[in-house]
Formats: sequence, C-alpha cells, structure tokens
Amino acid sequence: MAVAEVARGDNSSSHILRSSSLTLDTSLSLPDLTPPLIELCKDLFKKWSELDDSSFSVETVSGGITNLLLKVSVKEEDGNEVSVTVRLYGPNTDYVINRERELQAIKYLSAAGFGAKLLGVFQNGMVQSFINARTLIPQDMREPKLAAEIAKQLHKFHQVNIPGSKEPQLWNDIFRFYESGIFSDFNLLP
Repeated sequence: MAVAEVARGDNSSSHILRSSSLTLDTSLSLPDLTPPLIELCKDLFKKWSELDDSSFSVETVSGGITNLLLKVSVKEEDGNEVSVTVRLYGPNTDYVINRERELQAIKYLSAAGFGAKLLGVFQNGMVQSFINARTLIPQDMREPKLAAEIAKQLHKFHQVNIPGSKEPQLWNDIFRFYESGIFSDFNLLP
C-alpha cells in the first residue's frame, strides 16, 4: 500500500493530513526538481495553489541519510514567509524502511509534540514543518542542563503509545535481508 493511501486512514493528530498522488523524480537536479516540487506544494496546500511560482524558493537541507531533504519557502499573499521541509525518500529505501510503520510513528510522535509537525504525504515522501535549528555537537552534551532536558524528553518520547507491534525489528530485518540475499543471483563477475 502506498504511503499516501495509509495517510488517509487513522490520524491521531487534530488536523487533517493532506495527501497527494504525485510522485517526484529523485534523480532530477535541483533546478529540474523545483517545478514539480512547487506543483506538489500547490497540490497539498490549497492556499498556495494560486500563487505565482516565483513566490517559492527551494534549497537543499543537509543531514539526510536515506532521504533528500529540501526546504521550500513560500512568500504568501499576506507577505508572510512560510517554510516547510519536503522529505523525498531515497531510491530503493523501501527495502530497508517500512514506510507505513514510519508514517504511523511520525503521525503519533508529531501529535505528541516531537519533531516537525507532519503536514502532508505524497507517493515518495512527506512534508513537515520546518524547524530552524542546528544539530547538537559533542560539546553540547557537556552542558548539564541540556543533558538533563534530553533525558527528560527521551523519557516522554518513550511514553508515546504507537499502535502496532512492540517487538524490536532489528533481527527481523537482518533475517529478511539474509533470506532475500541467499535467493538473489548476484552477477558480480564480468
């Protein structure tokens, strides 16, 4: 089942989760990806649908491991600038990441106030609120107040009840990869 279809199901948050049937080509360069990205934003957010494409700007955000992260900034009709993060799933990452389970977890964690707010989904990604922040560095962890706050938030994080299996998935995934590997024909020789 596609992620956008899953998003139309149970939603624990107080807002309606927007979804689009669009799929973006992750192999495109940023200049070539920008027009379909703007189309996606206009499809998901109706208040942006009539804005001129020049009201949108797109830039790459560093830090994605399996995803391409993009910041889309929009100059709205009232003059306010709003930014969202668009996460484009990397090619073939669905083999290692259960996107339905990921979306379910993000929906519940977002509703509980953890991370960026989930705003919408599309066939190969999601749109979240943009958080203007920086990644912690090891020196930050030496700050007692910050370390204590992290521990407090981590405790709250683990209290969020996300429906579904509570069984750790690491070994299941390793065995699944093993099984798929032993039945694969790797033609590694020329």
